Amino acid sequence: MPVLTEPPSMGDVLKYEVNPNYTREVVTLLAGIPYPVGSVLGKITASGKHTLSSAAGSNGAETATGVLLYAVDATLADAVGIVVARGPAIVSRAELAYDGSVDDAAKITAKLGQLADLGIIARDGV
Repeated sequence: MPVLTEPPSMGDVLKYEVNPNYTREVVTLLAGIPYPVGSVLGKITASGKHTLSSAAGSNGAETATGVLLYAVDATLADAVGIVVARGPAIVSRAELAYDGSVDDAAKITAKLGQLADLGIIARDGV
C-alpha cells in the first residue's frame, strides 16, 4: 500500500487564536521566493512588504511581525498572504520556518521573543 504524505497546513502551525477577525492580517509578500506555511515574517519599513525575518539588518524585516498561515509562491511577483499578526495566539514551534540567517538557538530564541511581544506564543508539543 502506498504511503500518502501531505504538506504542512495551517492547522499544523496555528494551534489557538482568540478571534481570526482580530489576530489575522492580509499582507503583501516580497517577490523572489516561495514562502512555506509557518514562515516567520518581518515588515520592510520602506515598502510595507513582508519577507522572511532575518537575524540582522536595518530594513525593518529583522523584527518578526507575524507568522504566515498558508504557503504562498511569490517567486515571480509580489503576492498576498494571510498572517497571524497579533495574539493571543499559540503556534507550534516545530512548524515555524525561518530565514537562512536565523541559524542557531540564540537567533531562534530572539525571533520567538519578538513573536511573544505580539502575543504569539510558540510552544512545543502542541
